[in-house]
Amino acid sequence: MQKTKLSKKFYLSLVIFSLVGQVAWVVENMYLNVFIYKMFHASADQISLMVAASAVTATVTTLLIGALSDKFGKRKIFICAGYILWGISILGFGLIRLETVQGLFFPMVSQTASAMSLCVTLTIALDCLMTFFGSSANDACFNAWLTDSTDETNQGAAEGINAMMPLVAILVVFGGFMSLDQGKAESWTLIFTVIGAVVVALGIAGFFLIEEKTVKNEENSHYFRNIFYGFRPSVIKENVPLYVTLAALAVFNISIQIFMPYLILYYQVSLGMDDYVLIFAPAIVVAAVFTGLYGQVFDKKGFKTAIIPTLALLMAGYVVLYFFRATVPVFIGSLVMMCGYLGTGAVLGAMIRDRTPKAKSGMFQGLRIVGQVLIPGVIGPAIGAWVLRGADTIVNGDGTTSFVPNADIFLAAFVAILAVWIVLVPLFKLIKKK
Repeated sequence: MQKTKLSKKFYLSLVIFSLVGQVAWVVENMYLNVFIYKMFHASADQISLMVAASAVTATVTTLLIGALSDKFGKRKIFICAGYILWGISILGFGLIRLETVQGLFFPMVSQTASAMSLCVTLTIALDCLMTFFGSSANDACFNAWLTDSTDETNQGAAEGINAMMPLVAILVVFGGFMSLDQGKAESWTLIFTVIGAVVVALGIAGFFLIEEKTVKNEENSHYFRNIFYGFRPSVIKENVPLYVTLAALAVFNISIQIFMPYLILYYQVSLGMDDYVLIFAPAIVVAAVFTGLYGQVFDKKGFKTAIIPTLALLMAGYVVLYFFRATVPVFIGSLVMMCGYLGTGAVLGAMIRDRTPKAKSGMFQGLRIVGQVLIPGVIGPAIGAWVLRGADTIVNGDGTTSFVPNADIFLAAFVAILAVWIVLVPLFKLIKKK
């Protein structure tokens, strides 16, 4: 089958919207964890709660907005308006200051712990609002647009680019702000201001950049009925390989979410790598390039051939990170783990796009988020917090304590990833029958 050629404008939109979207998600998925840990000494349970609340918000939002974008047959307006509001909500994090909250509600020095707890609560609430705008724009509509714009001849290549962006975003964010003192509120205000402004600017630019295909059809006009379209037994029966792939995606991301919310804290606090960005950056670059190229393996060789090596890489990375603490092996383990993580995500993502009915791609984005965000976001961090329940603690300058993440999170992630193989066996058989 001849490969369908995609325009330069499509690739430009794919790269910048995916990258900036992932930069914003770095704030949500990784930087907010560091923010509430550094500024308000959040516990592992509080970090787990924030991730879970965001996961629930993302899922509900994607179900509602994905079906809505199908009803109107439009993606661009949701993407652009969503990015603008997304950026504005990110700017709001810069307003959450301990001294402000304490001055308003807890004037006594002895009430500092209560003020910190309220700051964490405010951050979680604003995180949910930010997630609503971000999931509307990115999870629901940008991903539906990407599915609409590609076909079976180029989905792997496009998804490879899309899947490499989380690591590129980490490199951009951590590299761009590595010189800032994360123990100072002013540093966080600058971070949130810069990232928020960039997201707003891209939302405005999107009105001129995004090429939109009209996907509206008569079936999609029944909004409330279509919100839960993907959960109908008849739809499941018609698309069994898609649902088994989503199950594999859920288990895979549970493994990732066991350690990911605590990864930066592990590098900084447990290993004492204050310059971890300089160590981590080459690993990120190599893993991103690997993922961008590896997506084409799915197009040429198929799902089974593509996913087995990446899962093996992920498991090998876990093993190295669990057993070693020195800089060089940690770098190697991080590199291998990141290649496996993004490579597997790209293959699973391409498989899901390949099996998603084109005219109803918006409806299925909510279903994808159930497997990618909701189930992993609730279960994964909770397992991580449970694993760290007996972790060592350190005493902060104000007398409060903070937990110290340890390598047990990688052992737990390794155990969880074994379950993916159980799901893949029937999937391989289903694909073979086709």
